[in-house]
Amino acid sequence: MTAKRAVDVAGGLALLAVLSPLIALVALSVTVGTSSPHGVLRRRPVAGRGGRTFTMLTFRTKSPLATLPLLLHVVRGEMSLVGPCPLAPGHRESTGDGRRRLSVRPGMTGLWQISGRSELPWEERELLDLHYVDHHWLGMDLVILARTLPAVRRRRHAEPTARVA
Repeated sequence: MTAKRAVDVAGGLALLAVLSPLIALVALSVTVGTSSPHGVLRRRPVAGRGGRTFTMLTFRTKSPLATLPLLLHVVRGEMSLVGPCPLAPGHRESTGDGRRRLSVRPGMTGLWQISGRSELPWEERELLDLHYVDHHWLGMDLVILARTLPAVRRRRHAEPTARVA
C-alpha cells in the first residue's frame, strides 16, 4: 500500500466516522425534501483508474454536502481524496493526451477545486488535472486537502453576491 493510499483509507474512514451524523441528516433531509422516485442518491457512471468504470454516488442536493457519499468510493479504492475531477467514461478530456488522467484515481478534490472549480474554463481545469497527474506527490495532496475547505467556504459565501450582481 502506498503512502497516498494509506492517507486515503485512514482519512476516508476517519471522515466517515466523524461525519456519519451529518451524512444521516443529509440523507434524511433529501428524503423529506424530495418526492423523487429515484431515492436519496444520484448514480453516475465515472471513469476510474485505468479507465475502469464505476457508479459514483452523490446525494440528490446541490449543496457541497452532496459529495459526502464519495468517501465510500475513497475507502473502496475507486477514488482518492485528491485527484483529477471525475469524468464520465469516454468524456473528451479522457481521450487523446487527456487519457493520462486515467493513470490515477479521480479525486473528491483537486487543483481544480481549490483554483476556482466551476468558474474555470474547461481547458484550464483540464490543464490543472493533467498537471496534477504529471506532478502529484503526497505533500501536494496534503496542501490541496488543507486548502479545500476554505475554497468551498469562499465559493459558498460568494454565491449570493454573484447572484445579485
